Amino acid sequence: MNMIKLNKCIQCGKEVSEKETIYLEKESYCKDCYFKRLYGTKKKVLLKNLIKMNYLQDMRLFKAFMEVPLEEFIPKEFIDPRKMYEDIPNLFYYKSPENYRTISAPHMISIMLQGLSLKGDDDLLILGAKSGYIAALARSLAPKGEIIILEANSDIAKITDENLRRLNLHDNITVNVRNPLEGMPELSPWQKILVTGAIKQELIYPLLNQLDKSEGVLYAPIGEDYIQIYTQILRINDDFYGKKQLQVRFTPLMTQIELDELELITDFDEIKEIEIKDDPFRVEETLNKFTENIKIKYAPSIFDNLELNFPSLYSGEDSEQFNPEERDTVISYLESIEQITKKLKKEDNISSCIDFVDDIETQIDLLNKYKKGFDIKVKKIQYLINEIKSCNTIRKQLKTKINSDSELADKEIEILNKQLNNIDTLHELLVNEIERIRDL
Repeated sequence: MNMIKLNKCIQCGKEVSEKETIYLEKESYCKDCYFKRLYGTKKKVLLKNLIKMNYLQDMRLFKAFMEVPLEEFIPKEFIDPRKMYEDIPNLFYYKSPENYRTISAPHMISIMLQGLSLKGDDDLLILGAKSGYIAALARSLAPKGEIIILEANSDIAKITDENLRRLNLHDNITVNVRNPLEGMPELSPWQKILVTGAIKQELIYPLLNQLDKSEGVLYAPIGEDYIQIYTQILRINDDFYGKKQLQVRFTPLMTQIELDELELITDFDEIKEIEIKDDPFRVEETLNKFTENIKIKYAPSIFDNLELNFPSLYSGEDSEQFNPEERDTVISYLESIEQITKKLKKEDNISSCIDFVDDIETQIDLLNKYKKGFDIKVKKIQYLINEIKSCNTIRKQLKTKINSDSELADKEIEILNKQLNNIDTLHELLVNEIERIRDL
């Protein structure tokens, strides 16, 4: 009997066959560890070049690139080790030549995220999922904020959500299947909005109205056909100031909603034009107040002693001292919402469900005061409430037709199950928030 020779991986200790062993400098590696080492080396070369070319200037983003594994956001069938961590777009979705989607090249991602001038507690709305990679990097720049992704393609939304869940990032990043052009006015204001696909200027006006009046920023590739201008737009009160940065070539922002017939579709209001003053100096003057302290200087030593151990990057902010009375108040509001949520799950009467949702929204209004101080996921709580409200609205509409159509009864059951899933998600979120804030 021939014995199969096994080699021990020097990195993880796993025993692998001779056929599956990769040798490097006379040391044996399993494929996973070999590619991690290969990608780590290529990543350092890439980032050095981005710094030299003056694309990468934010130390926080540098660390995020080092920590966040791009390969986890690309399906295995599309991964080409030779092209990983090159400064090129990476394919992550393909069904036909007309609907392929890529993750932007690293230099473009650097431009996009740095153009937002993200602060640590900013809430960010991303239009176009890009597989979740950009959102994962952004979370490193705004670890205390909330990120919501709007994606029209349900397949891409599912892939993105699975990627984020696999890396335990779904608590701070939410994926919503929705026409990105609508934005999310019900959760506004947004400190930052990032558009990841080409968009006509008149279509950004509804999005601008959702920006925070206190120095909110929208960053978008504005234009038609093959060439767009990536533009920063700064909102101060009701004035908007623009800075055109560079010419780019993006595929159009996907807006074709691929949802089932049960989804509520919001009609667009008449689009009103907004005056955007071409004032690069005003934009630079405002945003540089924040970014001047986060620039990096190129030096080989910057790469020393960096661990590629995702997601350790997200645990390293100094804890703050909180007012115990305020903390108790926040916990009481969250516990109140949790109790109402328990009642909501047991309630079958639609009118009572609507009343419970109204009670929760009253508590959310009170919580908003403490959102920044305690990093409360208010937008995610409100998002789940909105989903539950939509389910109640559809159920109410279906109730009037149930007797005449048995298929509608099946639809009501489907909607009810969706509502219960949202309630379970909300309850889990509330329990985790209460526990987290108790431990502060």
